[in-house]
Amino acid sequence: MTFIIDGYNLLWAVQKLSERSELLNDVQLCRIVGHYLKIVGEKGQIVFDGIGPPDKSGFYNINNLEVIFAGRDVEADTVIEDKINASTAPKSLTIVSSDRELRDLAHKRKAVSLKSDEFWTDVHKQLTRKAKIREPQGKFRGISEGETDQWLKIFGLEQ
Repeated sequence: MTFIIDGYNLLWAVQKLSERSELLNDVQLCRIVGHYLKIVGEKGQIVFDGIGPPDKSGFYNINNLEVIFAGRDVEADTVIEDKINASTAPKSLTIVSSDRELRDLAHKRKAVSLKSDEFWTDVHKQLTRKAKIREPQGKFRGISEGETDQWLKIFGLEQ
């Protein structure tokens, strides 16, 4: 599954949902989304309106996420529409946007679509989930007969 994310749409949804006084900026958002995509084993693209900041180095080396700026006189929605229409496997796309037109197009092409706030809720759940600790197999098998005899000998309980 490839995620195509409406960048500022998601950022706006996150800021609206945020209870903290400090709000995420675009670079922080991308790093969090990249980390999420790595955890769920997916890849994605996040598309922002405009040309972005002069120094784009904060967007480099983000795992599993390609950051795209739509450019001058082009909206992110247009870039995302083009990506949906150009896809040869639209069923493998997940479109993240609260924009009704993008969601309708995704539905027409049989792609999955998520509203930005729903996606962010899933991101938050995945990133706050505690990793399961794998128990050692020996714990479930117990000790062997030879190990039992050795411990009985150590504790002076030989028979």
